[in-house]
Formats: sequence, C-alpha cells, structure tokens
Amino acid sequence: MTETFILLVLLGFGIGTVGTLIGAGGGFILVPVLILLFPELSPQHITAISIAIVAINASTGSVAYIRSKRVDYKAGFIFALATIPGSILGVLTTKVLPKHQFNIIFGLVLILLSVFLFFRGGKKKNFTLHKKSAGHTHQKITDKYGETYEYSYNLKNGILLSIFVGFFSPLLGIGGGIIHVPAMAEWLLFPVHIATATSHFILAIMSSVSVFIHYLEGSYEDIETLRMILSLALGVIPGAILGAKLSRKVKGKFILKALAISLAIVGARILFSAL
Repeated sequence: MTETFILLVLLGFGIGTVGTLIGAGGGFILVPVLILLFPELSPQHITAISIAIVAINASTGSVAYIRSKRVDYKAGFIFALATIPGSILGVLTTKVLPKHQFNIIFGLVLILLSVFLFFRGGKKKNFTLHKKSAGHTHQKITDKYGETYEYSYNLKNGILLSIFVGFFSPLLGIGGGIIHVPAMAEWLLFPVHIATATSHFILAIMSSVSVFIHYLEGSYEDIETLRMILSLALGVIPGAILGAKLSRKVKGKFILKALAISLAIVGARILFSAL
C-alpha cells in the first residue's frame, strides 16, 4: 500500500510537470500507465481517474498561465463551450466500449499524432497570413515578460476542432490537450506558447465537466478509486506549478518534438499489447 502510494505521488508529479509544460494535462501519460499497472481496471474507471487528475492539473496550471498573461480568453471560452456536448457523449461511451477496443483506439490515436507532430511540429509559420481574411479572428497578446504574440485564426475551424476534442478527451481519458495543442499550433496557427496556455485553460473547463458527468454516472463511488486520485493529486499540484515555470524557458519546437517521441513510444506499447 505504501509503495503504491509513493509510486502514484511520483507519477502525479511527473504528469503535472510534463502535462503543464506541453499543455496536455498529462492524461496521455497516466492512461497507459494505469492500463499497464492496473490491468483489472475497466475503461470507465481508468478514464474517470485520469480525467479527474487532468482537471486538477489543468486548473493548477491555468492559474500559473493566467498570471503569465499567455491565455487567449476569447478563444479559450468559445472553444471550451464547444467541447461540452462532446464531453458528455464521450463519458457515456466509455460505459459500453470494450477494453480491447479502447486500447486499440488509444494506441492508434497516439501514434498518428506522434507522426504528425514529429514531421510538422515546430516549423516556422506566418501568423499574420490571414490577418485581414474574412472569418478569421486577429489577436495580439503581450505576456507578463514583455513578449508580444500576434496571430490570426479561423474561429469556425476552432469550434469544429473543439467539438471533436470534447468527445475523444473523456472517451480516452487523455484530457484533450494532446490533440488541442498541436492542432491549434499547426492548423489554427496559434504561437506554440499561446496554444499551450490556452489549451490548458480550455482543458480546465472541459475536464471539470467530464468529472461531473462521471460523478453522476457513479464512477467515483469506489473508495480505492478515490484513494488513487488523491495520491496522484498530491504530486500533480506541485508538478503543475513547476511545469508552468519551465514553459517560459523551453522553446516551442523542443516541446512539440519531445511530445511526438513520447507519444510514439506510449502508443506503440499500448497498441501492441492489445493486438
């Protein structure tokens, strides 16, 4: 019991640090670890535990990012609202999805994302390309450290993306940032650091909705599930604070490349174990 507690706290710290650093919440790390260490857990309980930790991590990290003034609030609120319908449907789907199919879907999603990120991540883009185009929103943000980010994005595409993310986030328990960050940076043309901070803000809202739905579905009635969440949370909170501080010192290109390699390793491990 003590060894498991220590393991979960350390795991939580790692998830909090890495998840906040890349704006992904950390669910993409936690879910495969839970699958490997606790094979007896059902997809519903795995995603319920993971999404609760993602909510804690995202909320803690968002406070730090808000203080850094890197959150695009307009995009954040609109995209967060767009995720809610999908989040509800995603939670309900976990109740009927067989574990074998869950693992295959999860592995494939991670591998596809890793390939996209590795070959496309970090390439320099013209963020003012669509500045005057119809249907695009222009934004200019100056953060706490005096660095200015100027960019434009297609709001409708962002809403469609968020609906998609809203469904797969609670379905796989990965939070959604793992999809939102690269898509916002590569498709919507957000600067990586703004995408990371804004994604975390969206994630805090979206994952909290998913946790509430899981609660209504009875996913947190088991005392062992609550103990695991508490143990992980003890590590996640300080880890999230550290991750937000490190984000200012780490280049966006490095963040995306490191994320791609991590996804490939984890995705392959889960996929091969399910085949």
